[in-house]
Amino acid sequence: MTLLDPALWNDKIFINGWVAGNGGTRDVVAPATGEKLGSLGLASVEDVAAAATAASAAQKLWAAKKPEERAAVLRKAGDLWELHAAEVQEWLVKEAGSIPPKAGLETHIAANECFEAAGLPSHPMGNVLPSNEARWSMSRKRPVGVVTVIAPFNFPLILSIRSVAPAIALGNAVLLKPDPRTAVSAGVSLVRIFQEAGLPDGVLQLVNGGVDVGEAVVSAAEVRVVSFTGSTAAGRKVGELGARHLKRTHLELGGNNALIILPGADLAKAASAGAFGSFMHQGQICMTTGRHIVHESLHDEYVALLSEKASHLPVGDPSTQQVALGPIIDANQTARIQSIVDATVAAGATLSAGGTHEGNFYKPTVLTDVTPTMSAWKDEIFGPVAPVMKFSTIEEAIALASDSDYGLSLGILGDVGEAMKIADAIPSGIIHINEQTVSDEANAPFGGVGSSGTGSRFGGAEANIEAFTETQWLTLRPDIASYPF
Repeated sequence: MTLLDPALWNDKIFINGWVAGNGGTRDVVAPATGEKLGSLGLASVEDVAAAATAASAAQKLWAAKKPEERAAVLRKAGDLWELHAAEVQEWLVKEAGSIPPKAGLETHIAANECFEAAGLPSHPMGNVLPSNEARWSMSRKRPVGVVTVIAPFNFPLILSIRSVAPAIALGNAVLLKPDPRTAVSAGVSLVRIFQEAGLPDGVLQLVNGGVDVGEAVVSAAEVRVVSFTGSTAAGRKVGELGARHLKRTHLELGGNNALIILPGADLAKAASAGAFGSFMHQGQICMTTGRHIVHESLHDEYVALLSEKASHLPVGDPSTQQVALGPIIDANQTARIQSIVDATVAAGATLSAGGTHEGNFYKPTVLTDVTPTMSAWKDEIFGPVAPVMKFSTIEEAIALASDSDYGLSLGILGDVGEAMKIADAIPSGIIHINEQTVSDEANAPFGGVGSSGTGSRFGGAEANIEAFTETQWLTLRPDIASYPF
């Protein structure tokens, strides 16, 4: 039996073991072909309540484990991601429409996330504080208890494991709700890896489902922290619900990221970076380059080079062909991309490449003559669309890049000294100089500002400990203190 054999999980959820959910079932469908790959079990609201209760009970025993025991499970999980990489990648290609190199990146980072998390149990968890009293005073970090993780469809494995691994390593239990469209890659695979790694039943619960299940995993009484990655619109609802129930919500949301090409930049390399930033995984990345801001001296040649690349990048089924772009996740998202492109062209933009699709295969698209009020410039598209605008002065470039509600990732290509000045002037959670906007590492703090989220909450010991622990003040005296009452 393979790691992800459908016989294990077909029509089931995972609550202290594989069980039938009370919310019905949902087909697992390949976006490239419409082929049915399996059938997910769906949870009901009552199932979520049972999972939260079981997770709370299991968490207390898990948190009491020695740090080296928890670390050993995380190290073993990292090894297993590497051992089963080929099988997991096959699911990422079929279920998420990933090209093989992107699928390989996901399993590689999944392993690294676990290896990084394995260091958390033995990380210092507090400070000794000065006190005006005759006592010892200290702060210490404690597990929060139960953490809810809600993950999206685009990088399903990375965007689930980056919260699940550190939360578990720090002594918490997790309720995992992946996007139903990629629940094998983002849910079943994690359960199976951690099962094989020796994680006790109950510490990780998998509850697939829709909006009702999403609301239940946020509002469950046992849940203290919610880690959500997804759209800004959905994130606002999660944040509102979390606040109503006094939950800490860590929101990593959308982006409309700018790439600034400075005068004198190497145009061939800049066009390559711009194409990767806009077209990688069909543009379905929160860090996708959504706005190309190019100096007027380079604009026309940059557009020509970018359009040429767009016209020659092959699009197709990554499970049967060697392609640069696979399918958009579903027909609804494909239609949304097309509507944004059509509206922008109707408003006066020029279509320099692409702009059409066959089924869910959307061609890499370049738009020029755009203005700041056009949909393709001001909105997050989540598709392979590269709008380009020219600037004449550095001040104008800064203004264009800053004119967005989002603030996730910024790329600046060209002179480093000039780029450093620009970097200090633009609000952004992530800035890359002489790189495009898409990048991620397990030990790097990740998050955005403004409508892109609530800050750097994932990656590295400091951010992960802050996200998934509570701070407790503790004092000690040699004898009972005297009081005036």
